[in-house]
Amino acid sequence: MKVVHAKDVTLEEVNAEGASATKIRWLISQKDDAPNFAMRLFEIEPGGHTPLHKHDWEHEVFIVDGEGVLVFEDGEKPFITNDAIYVESGKMHQFKNTGSKLLKFLCMIPHEKPVVKKTINPFAGGKANNC
Repeated sequence: MKVVHAKDVTLEEVNAEGASATKIRWLISQKDDAPNFAMRLFEIEPGGHTPLHKHDWEHEVFIVDGEGVLVFEDGEKPFITNDAIYVESGKMHQFKNTGSKLLKFLCMIPHEKPVVKKTINPFAGGKANNC
Protein backbone atom coordinates (compact mmCIF):
# COMPACT_ATOMS: atom_id res chain seq x y z
CA MET A 1 0.00 0.00 0.00
CA LYS A 2 1.10 3.55 -0.61
CA VAL A 3 -0.38 6.94 0.21
CA VAL A 4 1.63 9.93 -0.90
CA HIS A 5 0.91 13.58 -1.60
CA ALA A 6 1.86 14.57 -5.15
CA LYS A 7 4.01 17.45 -3.87
CA ASP A 8 6.15 14.88 -2.02
CA VAL A 9 7.07 13.11 -5.28
CA THR A 10 10.03 14.46 -7.26
CA LEU A 11 9.08 16.70 -10.17
CA GLU A 12 11.32 15.75 -13.11
CA GLU A 13 11.91 17.41 -16.48
CA VAL A 14 10.61 15.48 -19.48
CA ASN A 15 13.74 15.42 -21.62
CA ALA A 16 12.30 13.50 -24.57
CA GLU A 17 12.99 15.04 -27.96
CA GLY A 18 10.07 17.27 -28.94
CA ALA A 19 8.90 18.00 -25.38
CA SER A 20 8.69 21.60 -24.22
CA ALA A 21 8.04 23.02 -20.72
CA THR A 22 6.82 19.61 -19.51
CA LYS A 23 7.50 17.90 -16.17
CA ILE A 24 6.41 14.61 -14.64
CA ARG A 25 5.88 13.04 -11.21
CA TRP A 26 5.90 9.22 -11.07
CA LEU A 27 3.23 8.86 -8.39
CA ILE A 28 3.02 5.06 -8.53
CA SER A 29 5.40 2.79 -10.43
CA GLN A 30 7.15 -0.56 -10.36
CA LYS A 31 9.38 0.86 -7.60
CA ASP A 32 6.25 0.73 -5.42
CA ASP A 33 5.65 -2.93 -6.31
CA ALA A 34 2.72 -1.98 -8.55
CA PRO A 35 2.80 -5.02 -10.86
CA ASN A 36 0.84 -3.74 -13.86
CA PHE A 37 0.37 0.03 -14.15
CA ALA A 38 2.13 3.33 -13.52
CA MET A 39 0.34 6.53 -12.49
CA ARG A 40 2.06 9.71 -13.61
CA LEU A 41 1.19 13.36 -13.04
CA PHE A 42 2.23 15.65 -15.88
CA GLU A 43 2.60 19.40 -15.47
CA ILE A 44 2.86 21.51 -18.62
CA GLU A 45 3.49 25.25 -18.63
CA PRO A 46 1.38 27.51 -20.90
CA GLY A 47 2.54 27.00 -24.50
CA GLY A 48 4.33 23.76 -23.59
CA HIS A 49 3.67 20.26 -24.90
CA THR A 50 4.63 16.61 -24.74
CA PRO A 51 6.46 15.14 -27.74
CA LEU A 52 4.39 13.96 -30.70
CA HIS A 53 4.88 10.21 -30.40
CA LYS A 54 3.33 6.74 -30.42
CA HIS A 55 3.94 3.43 -28.69
CA ASP A 56 2.50 -0.04 -28.23
CA TRP A 57 0.36 0.71 -25.18
CA GLU A 58 -2.75 2.71 -24.42
CA HIS A 59 -3.10 5.74 -22.14
CA GLU A 60 -5.91 6.60 -19.76
CA VAL A 61 -5.74 10.31 -18.92
CA PHE A 62 -7.65 12.54 -16.51
CA ILE A 63 -7.30 16.32 -16.73
CA VAL A 64 -6.79 17.57 -13.16
CA ASP A 65 -6.51 21.27 -14.02
CA GLY A 66 -6.12 23.46 -17.06
CA GLU A 67 -6.99 23.21 -20.72
CA GLY A 68 -5.36 22.18 -23.94
CA VAL A 69 -5.61 20.12 -27.07
CA LEU A 70 -4.88 16.49 -27.83
CA VAL A 71 -3.05 16.38 -31.16
CA PHE A 72 -3.46 13.11 -33.02
CA GLU A 73 -3.25 11.65 -36.51
CA ASP A 74 -6.64 13.02 -37.62
CA GLY A 75 -6.46 16.49 -36.07
CA GLU A 76 -6.92 18.02 -32.63
CA LYS A 77 -9.49 17.70 -29.85
CA PRO A 78 -9.76 20.31 -27.10
CA PHE A 79 -10.01 19.29 -23.45
CA ILE A 80 -10.65 21.02 -20.12
CA THR A 81 -10.49 20.28 -16.38
CA ASN A 82 -12.25 17.02 -15.42
CA ASP A 83 -12.19 15.56 -18.95
CA ALA A 84 -11.17 11.91 -19.36
CA ILE A 85 -9.16 10.88 -22.42
CA TYR A 86 -8.39 7.49 -23.93
CA VAL A 87 -5.41 7.24 -26.32
CA GLU A 88 -5.25 4.00 -28.29
CA SER A 89 -2.02 2.05 -28.65
CA GLY A 90 -0.10 2.69 -31.86
CA LYS A 91 -1.63 6.15 -32.45
CA MET A 92 0.41 9.35 -32.77
CA HIS A 93 -0.49 11.80 -29.99
CA GLN A 94 0.64 14.92 -28.17
CA PHE A 95 -0.75 17.01 -25.31
CA LYS A 96 -0.49 20.80 -25.68
CA ASN A 97 -1.28 23.43 -23.06
CA THR A 98 -3.31 26.14 -24.83
CA GLY A 99 -4.40 27.86 -21.62
CA SER A 100 -2.92 30.64 -19.51
CA LYS A 101 -2.13 28.49 -16.45
CA LEU A 102 -0.36 25.25 -15.61
CA LEU A 103 -1.94 22.15 -17.19
CA LYS A 104 -1.98 19.09 -14.90
CA PHE A 105 -3.11 15.63 -15.93
CA LEU A 106 -2.90 12.10 -14.61
CA CYS A 107 -1.76 9.49 -17.10
CA MET A 108 -1.98 5.78 -16.42
CA ILE A 109 0.03 3.35 -18.53
CA PRO A 110 0.89 -0.34 -18.30
CA HIS A 111 4.49 -1.17 -17.45
CA GLU A 112 6.52 -2.10 -20.53
CA LYS A 113 7.48 -5.34 -18.81
CA PRO A 114 5.00 -6.17 -16.06
CA VAL A 115 6.39 -7.77 -12.95
CA VAL A 116 5.73 -11.50 -13.03
CA LYS A 117 5.14 -12.77 -9.53
CA LYS A 118 5.82 -16.42 -8.90
CA THR A 119 3.20 -18.42 -7.06
CA ILE A 120 5.06 -21.73 -6.90
CA ASN A 121 8.67 -22.27 -5.87
CA PRO A 122 10.11 -25.06 -8.07
CA PHE A 123 12.96 -25.67 -5.60
CA ALA A 124 10.90 -26.26 -2.48
CA GLY A 125 7.44 -27.22 -1.38
CA GLY A 126 5.00 -24.37 -0.87
CA LYS A 127 4.64 -20.90 -2.25
CA ALA A 128 7.34 -18.61 -3.63
CA ASN A 129 8.38 -15.45 -1.84
CA ASN A 130 8.69 -13.39 -5.07
CA CYS A 131 12.49 -13.48 -5.10
